[in-house]
Amino acid sequence: MIELNGIVVSGGGDGKKFIEVPWVKQQITEKLGFTPYPGTLNIKLAEKNAEQRKLVEKAPSSKISPAEGYYNGRLFKAFIGILECAIVLPEVPDYPKTLLEIIASVNLRKALQLEDGFEVTVAVNV
Repeated sequence: MIELNGIVVSGGGDGKKFIEVPWVKQQITEKLGFTPYPGTLNIKLAEKNAEQRKLVEKAPSSKISPAEGYYNGRLFKAFIGILECAIVLPEVPDYPKTLLEIIASVNLRKALQLEDGFEVTVAVNV
């Protein structure tokens, strides 16, 4: 397990749109074993976690194979506390290396009572 720490930040809604695409939702469900809640929890990593993220990027992952016009995405099983979730790393040019998008079967903000600025630790299964 690799632990990544950061703070909760608001996103622009792109994660929700992506997860609601039928072929994305189907692939996530098949590869992770849960139907994703339509949205992501965005975590801005602390600077000291940049090296840890590089280790995650090198680890084996499941891949979201895109339809034409979309980019690949990589999935890593993870946990926040005892709650199962997954990190989605979009393979998009210039995607911020300090941002993590986390998905789960539930709304993570509500389930964990999180607000912007709250600190979160994500344990990634590598």
